[in-house]
Amino acid sequence: MRITMKEFACLTFALCALADVSVSASVADDIPRAYTSGHDVQLEKDANDSFQVFFSAPVPLDMTLTFHLSDSSVLEAIPDLHLTQGDNATAKVALVPRARGHCTVSANSTLGTGQFSTDDVYVRVNVLQNFNLNTFSAVVGWTYFVAWTVSFYPQVYTNWRRKSVIGLNFDFLALNLMGFTFYSVFNCGLYFSQSIQDMYFEDHPYGLIPVAVNDIVFALHAVFACIVTVLQTLIYERADQRVSLVTRGLMVIFVLIIIITAIIAATGVVNWLWFLYIFSYVKLAITMIKYVPQAYLNYRRKSTEGWAIGNVLLDFTGGSLSITQMFIDAFNYNDWSSIFGNPTKFGLGLFSVLFDCLFICQHYCLYRSRPGGDFDLPVSSTASNPEALKSESEAYRKF
Repeated sequence: MRITMKEFACLTFALCALADVSVSASVADDIPRAYTSGHDVQLEKDANDSFQVFFSAPVPLDMTLTFHLSDSSVLEAIPDLHLTQGDNATAKVALVPRARGHCTVSANSTLGTGQFSTDDVYVRVNVLQNFNLNTFSAVVGWTYFVAWTVSFYPQVYTNWRRKSVIGLNFDFLALNLMGFTFYSVFNCGLYFSQSIQDMYFEDHPYGLIPVAVNDIVFALHAVFACIVTVLQTLIYERADQRVSLVTRGLMVIFVLIIIITAIIAATGVVNWLWFLYIFSYVKLAITMIKYVPQAYLNYRRKSTEGWAIGNVLLDFTGGSLSITQMFIDAFNYNDWSSIFGNPTKFGLGLFSVLFDCLFICQHYCLYRSRPGGDFDLPVSSTASNPEALKSESEAYRKF
């Protein structure tokens, strides 16, 4: 292919013009901006603090930075910051607390957005009673995290010790596996996907991603532990128990909800963040119903044999400490709306604890047939007793 000199000159001119436009655009986008080194400040209610505002370039014109408080009852009003053309020094902004609580400090300038940007000037201020309570809350949080993480293994141990899964309700196991799988999808999607995070920050400009590394670890570990338990149901004595038609129907409905929501998101009716939230809502629904089959089975059998009480005790410990931490934080930050303003989270925690109390009552009071617990349980008597095995099978068929 041959190019004439005239064509070469025209092509060169076009490329230079395009490059000039690109440079101009990049220069236009590189406007001076103000920003803070961090976006979170914690201080006790009787102690003042401050944050610093930095500038990426000298101030182009005389201007004023005006600060806005999301809750004026938490902090004293912040005076305006007056800047003159050419200023490039760091500005220190004082924070004087009024009361415990949460407040977001943001700013705007008297210059237009095309001349100066204040988008990065915001600080989430948490005023608390004292830092000792904050440390105690963190200890409580890690304690219930460990309790919930370990709570899966008493059932695994009990199944292995008895070489039987009779007494463990398969509906509970199926719902638990589906629930934690959906919970893992939600956590991983929100934590690892940059596009999902961008959508989240569009809705919550000054917010924090509500998923941490320990949430990822806990959810994936829960799926792993559930899979191990499922594998045990395939190799150990199980009689003729199976997942009920009702639970299968519910699981199909949950999957259909996910599929329909995915189609709606793919057509652009809703965004993918909304689709991801559906996984968390389904997980909440599963948590509400997953204990019912096991509690009813214990009632029909008049026995808790095969249902690990260690699992229940650890779950009760985790749930109780989780609720305790909510009350500690609510008092420390005077933020009772975090409990009563979010009845779903509080209600689910309380719901789980109440079911744990029911299981404890069934095991130690109503159907107590032996001293000790599942860790002292010998190999299941049904393994060598055909009549007992028949009785167990009939109980499951009735259920």
